Amino acid sequence: MNHELIQLLEQISKERGISKESLAETIESALLSAARKKYGPQNIKIHLDPKTGNMDVVSIKKVVEGITNPQTEISVEEAKKIDPDKVPEDEIEIKLNFKDLGRIAAQTAKQVILQKVKEAEREIIFNEFKKKEGQTVHGVILRQEKGAYIVDLGKTEGILPVKEQIPREGFRRGDRVRAYILEVRDSTKGPQIILSRTHPNFVARLFEMEVPEIYEGIIEIKVVVREAGDRAKIGVFSRDPEVDPVGACVGLKGSRVQSVVRELRGEKIDIIPWTDDPRVLISKALSPATIEKVGINKENKSALVVVSDQQLSLAIGKKGQNVRLAAKLTGWDIDIISTEEYEKEKAAEAEREMEAAIGKEQAKMTPLTMLSGVGDKTATLLEEAGYKTVEDVVSLSIESLKAIPGVGEKTAQKIIKGAREKLGLRDGEA
Repeated sequence: MNHELIQLLEQISKERGISKESLAETIESALLSAARKKYGPQNIKIHLDPKTGNMDVVSIKKVVEGITNPQTEISVEEAKKIDPDKVPEDEIEIKLNFKDLGRIAAQTAKQVILQKVKEAEREIIFNEFKKKEGQTVHGVILRQEKGAYIVDLGKTEGILPVKEQIPREGFRRGDRVRAYILEVRDSTKGPQIILSRTHPNFVARLFEMEVPEIYEGIIEIKVVVREAGDRAKIGVFSRDPEVDPVGACVGLKGSRVQSVVRELRGEKIDIIPWTDDPRVLISKALSPATIEKVGINKENKSALVVVSDQQLSLAIGKKGQNVRLAAKLTGWDIDIISTEEYEKEKAAEAEREMEAAIGKEQAKMTPLTMLSGVGDKTATLLEEAGYKTVEDVVSLSIESLKAIPGVGEKTAQKIIKGAREKLGLRDGEA
């Protein structure tokens, strides 16, 4: 019996990855439950040695002068037959016959062990795959349920939901598939492994497998953005100045990047050399388009990009996809215009500036009578003091104007305000 029990413990331990000690505790618990059913509410203890298979089943009773509860108490006379040193209020262990437990014990133990094995398997699988979150796995398509694919991962099954599938991609039963472990959830039915083929990090993991320099840490993937099934952009940086990050990712004759493209069913991939210079980064991020000029506004993190008329549609991409991905990659708002449009805007701006300058010069020569609040009488007083145009009075202080006979404080304020408005000056501008 002991030998068979040890063999059973070792077999389950090896097959299921559960420690023999844990299984022994489970059997103890099961037999304890069976013993209580048979012997009633006694204080029963069971100990199973996982190394030898020896099992002790004892009932612990209190030594008393007069018995009131035979289930938990024993008389002094009966106790001394077992142990002569026992006195009232001591506790004594009385061995029970394990064989008396019969079939009930065997059935109970079997059920509890099976339940324990299932729980342990779930915990082991959950912990194993929880550590693999963010990694890729291989699996085999088992079936499709409500659009989601159920994938055999060996020890358990994974779920590839509809929203995590690459558009226009389909699988059949038995197809091998590679996916990214997006999330591992613990549920009453066991661990749920949520897979993804659309997550940007899936692309990063694929490059990590194809490019040794990434795996070794020589090349760092800074960011990956993608619209699954169409185009992805990946920003890479080399910690070794002698290693070209783009060339390493592309591989000899494009072998490395093509392996990733095949896995993604033809998804276009732009590999961008990462730099801290926003102008260069934005220019590279709009690949495959050739950029003429890049202007940036650091305050609101926006950029104006100028491209030739022939490159405009390429830079923007189909339905704005290329510029949208470039904006996500760089973190900058990007606006793209053609060279022709840029020249027109530049000419229009120059014309506006010229008109403004001419208008300002003309305003300077405006007679004082044209200012709001300045009548003929006030204008005469100012002319007599040597001030004939807006330019003459715009830089004067209120005190200087008040020094002119006949000009009060309110009139002085109106004159200065009107002169500044005429020249388009703001408060604080001279």
